[in-house]
Amino acid sequence: MKIESVLGIVVSETNYSESSKILNVLTEEYGRIGIISKGCRNMKSKLRGVSRKLIYGTFHIYYKEDGLSTLISVDVKNSFSKTMMDLSKISYSSYILELIDQVARQNEEENLFSLLTGALLKIEEGLDPLVITNIVELKCLLYLGVMPNIDSCSICGSDKAIVTLSSDKGGYICSNCYQNEPLVSDKTIKLIRMFYYVDIEKISKLEVGDLAKREINQFLDDYYTRYTGLYLKSKSFIQSVEKVVVPEQKKN
Repeated sequence: MKIESVLGIVVSETNYSESSKILNVLTEEYGRIGIISKGCRNMKSKLRGVSRKLIYGTFHIYYKEDGLSTLISVDVKNSFSKTMMDLSKISYSSYILELIDQVARQNEEENLFSLLTGALLKIEEGLDPLVITNIVELKCLLYLGVMPNIDSCSICGSDKAIVTLSSDKGGYICSNCYQNEPLVSDKTIKLIRMFYYVDIEKISKLEVGDLAKREINQFLDDYYTRYTGLYLKSKSFIQSVEKVVVPEQKKN
């Protein structure tokens, strides 16, 4: 095996033997690869602190193309320390990791790496984790092959007089095709299209009202349930966290 240095981020980890871990790392160079971190669970191991989810950096490895590579060391670019201290941030970040990991298993799209790192860095910076997560979810639908129609009416193809957004009908619905589907706000209709086309790395601020956030999130939740077949444990964790966090925020 040859020694290589790859830019990557740990998307998942699994204990292996009594003292090691297998890290699944999404890399810029090779996509998703498996790396064994030998002895990292030992208290004195130099690999202990860098062998976990959300470690982003340059991984120096004995690279094996068709099997497990072996970790030598990591030059950490970001350990997401602020995210790790915030329950809401870590829940959304964990979901994004799991979602991108699942998508990467099905699609070797090279843009997944920049999408993942860009999203996690924005959450670390303090941008709304729900909005960042919804942007990631929407972009991932393209890679999953089930992108909703957000350029024109999903029924007739017209780009005029769009009145609502329907997961059942697959996206936008115009006034001529509308048949008593639940209505969403004009802001939601505009924002969901912006979410898809925005470069997540270039976002400096987010101003999205509560109504639009609820409507977009509900649409994406329903759409994922209908069309993707993905059932991620971290999504349920987000919902349980939000039930705790939101009431606490209202008290303050």
